[in-house]
Amino acid sequence: MKLFEFKPKLVSCLKNYSKETFMADLMAGIIVGIVALPLAIAFGIASGVSPEKGIITAIIAGFIISLLGGSKVQIGGPTGAFIVIIYGIIQQYGEAGLIVATLMAGVLLVLLGVFKLGAVIKFIPYPIIVGFTSGIAVTIFTTQIADIFGLSFGDEKVPGDFVGKWLIYFRHFDTINWWNTIVSIVSIIIIAITPKFSKKIPGSLIAIIVVTVAVYLMKTFGGIDCIQTIGDRFTIKSDWEAIRELFPVAITIAVLGAIESLLSATVADGVIGDRHDSNTELIAQGAANIIAPLFGGIPATGAIARTMTNINNGGKTPIAGIIHAVVLLLILLFLMPLAQYIPMACLAGVLVIVSYNMSGWRVFRALLKNPKSDVTVLLITFFLTVIFDLTVAIEVGLVIACVLFMKRVMETTEISVITDEIDPNKESDITVHEENLMIPKGIEVYEINGPYFFGIATKFEETMTQLGDRPKVRIIRMRKVPFIDSTGIHNLTALCEMSQKEKTTIILSGVNKNVHDVLEKAGFYELLGKENICPNINVALERAKSLVE
Repeated sequence: MKLFEFKPKLVSCLKNYSKETFMADLMAGIIVGIVALPLAIAFGIASGVSPEKGIITAIIAGFIISLLGGSKVQIGGPTGAFIVIIYGIIQQYGEAGLIVATLMAGVLLVLLGVFKLGAVIKFIPYPIIVGFTSGIAVTIFTTQIADIFGLSFGDEKVPGDFVGKWLIYFRHFDTINWWNTIVSIVSIIIIAITPKFSKKIPGSLIAIIVVTVAVYLMKTFGGIDCIQTIGDRFTIKSDWEAIRELFPVAITIAVLGAIESLLSATVADGVIGDRHDSNTELIAQGAANIIAPLFGGIPATGAIARTMTNINNGGKTPIAGIIHAVVLLLILLFLMPLAQYIPMACLAGVLVIVSYNMSGWRVFRALLKNPKSDVTVLLITFFLTVIFDLTVAIEVGLVIACVLFMKRVMETTEISVITDEIDPNKESDITVHEENLMIPKGIEVYEINGPYFFGIATKFEETMTQLGDRPKVRIIRMRKVPFIDSTGIHNLTALCEMSQKEKTTIILSGVNKNVHDVLEKAGFYELLGKENICPNINVALERAKSLVE
């Protein structure tokens, strides 16, 4: 099996590329580029960097992800999921720290793809994904409160934590600027009602154009100059220790980027009836996050909303994503000076809608009806994301999910003791009309139903200890044991050695090939004797009878 496979979808798509396909990609690319513009500006500002850096990320990362990616229709760029992480990095390490963390995350993503770990990301439990996605949505909404209400904090710095933010908001709520609030509410209303009139043009773009023109006219002719715009706030234009400290953050960026990009690609597959290459996609995502920060960009990943916009507007191949990047580049070169007039309150309204769509509150509510273990993982991940940060939430959430998974596996593994007879009719789902197999005196039959791993190893030992007797022969049926790990081998070895001291013979019955090979390598032929590892219960009972007679 080859270790390294890199197959960009663009290569296969260009083999049968036609003029009709190009025209479809052209229209989709233009529309997606227009859709991406307000989101890129909003995500950049909310992340704590200047607005053009959000657009630069959408251009460079979007181009590379489409050029090298493993999905036909994936659109890459900055997303709301990274806002909280980026803001935290800049607050603690500055923009230089953000560049280092993004570069490291890019390298990690490339390594995930090179070593074919794309499929592993898909095994992250759904409650964890919903938990931190909903948590991020709440956090994004929280960061926009100041701009929505136009609050003024004087010389006081806004804290980075969730609780601290709300405390300072409440202390300074008397500084509310009602004009800002009106701008935000009008922006939200425009975005919300636009889909009823136009499916092609995004509501966020219409809101930005309408509200920006209205605010400009109010400032110029109405003398209302208390509404802060982008131009009022922005001008439109490392060592080993730092690397060590930023490494956990880089892992978070890489994991989150991998999850979001592969989730987006999977959703797209379901719509277009295609299948993406997850490892190639991860390599492309990594390359984008290595190159984008060199030009001042921020972390990027596959964007579900823009990917779906691409599909819905006829995008067929990665060419549409490349055109979307070119459209954004042209806007950056020729129209960016106009962005300085966009009101901050309007962008806050855009992000309120983004956070609402991200929250997935209906899914969150539905998951609360699931088993308690899933609800526990969901709530812990959600509250850790909101109160602390995403790094802690992912780490703790994964640990809890793993522990709960092992507990479930332990609960599914059953150990039973048979001391009198075995009914062949209960051995399968068909009636075999065979006589019961009698178990002679001095013989005990134990059956393990499920994996024999470290979580269950002591359970078997406890079952035998509770019986307290010392039969001449113990038959251990392992026909329903799919695998055995090193702890299980150690436990079984100790059991056999203890039984030999007590003059009890251990016979293994019905061991499948995988487990059989593991036991052979572990020296069980020498420990028990080849004749005491039997293919089925009939042979095992005959062997046991010969030992007790």
